[in-house]
Amino acid sequence: MAEPTNTPVPGSTPRSTSPVHPQHTTAALLSPLRAFTLENNNHPPKLRVLHIGDDVCYNLHTYAQFASQFDIVQPSPRERSRPEFARALADRRWGDFHAVFRPFWGSGGEMGRWDRELIDLLPQSVRLFACAGSGFDWADTQYMAQRGILYCNAGLAAAEAVADFAVALVISTFRQLPYCMASAVSADPDAFQACHVQATAQSHNLRGHALGLVGLGNIGQQIASRLHRGFAMDVHYYDVVRKPAEIESMLGATYHAQLDSLLRASDCVVLCTPAAGETTIINAESLRSFRPGARFVNIARGSLVDEEALVEALERNMVSAAAIDVHQNEPNVHSRLRELALQGRVMLTCHNAGGTVETHRGFEELSMRNIMAVLSGGQPLTPVNLDHLPK
Repeated sequence: MAEPTNTPVPGSTPRSTSPVHPQHTTAALLSPLRAFTLENNNHPPKLRVLHIGDDVCYNLHTYAQFASQFDIVQPSPRERSRPEFARALADRRWGDFHAVFRPFWGSGGEMGRWDRELIDLLPQSVRLFACAGSGFDWADTQYMAQRGILYCNAGLAAAEAVADFAVALVISTFRQLPYCMASAVSADPDAFQACHVQATAQSHNLRGHALGLVGLGNIGQQIASRLHRGFAMDVHYYDVVRKPAEIESMLGATYHAQLDSLLRASDCVVLCTPAAGETTIINAESLRSFRPGARFVNIARGSLVDEEALVEALERNMVSAAAIDVHQNEPNVHSRLRELALQGRVMLTCHNAGGTVETHRGFEELSMRNIMAVLSGGQPLTPVNLDHLPK
């Protein structure tokens, strides 16, 4: 899902710009609701929501309900630049609001990283930050929790799209799709014919090969289900917490308590775990545990991979193929990875895994539903930092 000017942290955001709805805007939708509020001012004041980013454009009926429950304040694009945004918060320009609402990834991140500096400027009334997307390494969610602010993401909405995309990337590593595609567009009949012959000797069916998932959350489980049931791959996984036996049985998944054990057992390693701080997971040390000629797919976060070490492993054929959707220094792609892609060794994409219309629709819906639930005294749908909130 991304434009570089709106990326708070390298490799931190899904990559689709906010969609443009051809007919509706929330301003048009809100005009009758505002008129109704002005005419019926005997009711107690509504809780206020700060809406950063573009208008909602898919779930208009939900937004009508949302807008009827809350007083929604939407900063202008100018007010979302970090200096002006910080000044507005310090000056209480938007008063005491109770939730922050960011329904898209393509806008609403102009103020950059939500660190202590920015979080400390929020009014004490804020109880919830509801945001599009799966990743949250651009926000200090633990510090938000210390301030009593619940952070909810919308990762559930992206899980299906990311899992579908991951399957395509896994297939590309087994069937040498980058090589086949590069040869087909080379306009060189000899290259076409060479690929027709040579790709066969490098390609394999997926059946019976070991799929190694680093992380078995919602996305990991959907990837496992597709590749186990649809392609008869043997599923292995590593996670900080072992999943219940019924989930392992359903997915045919074998648990590994140590990462290096998983890597040694896998023909294709898929990274599908959230980023945590500055630590890399795939680096020179962990790459030494890969099976010779194993494959690697990353649909998680670019910050989790030491790209220099990965390039060296590919050039030395320790890793036979890779497919990379997320990059360490987005929107810049590692120069040697680009060279390997031109040679047909690597498939590179532009952080597209979660980017579908259905995902955006789900981002909007989940963000609004989380706020409506929490501010009405109910339970959050997709909390991230619940365990860090003060008891």
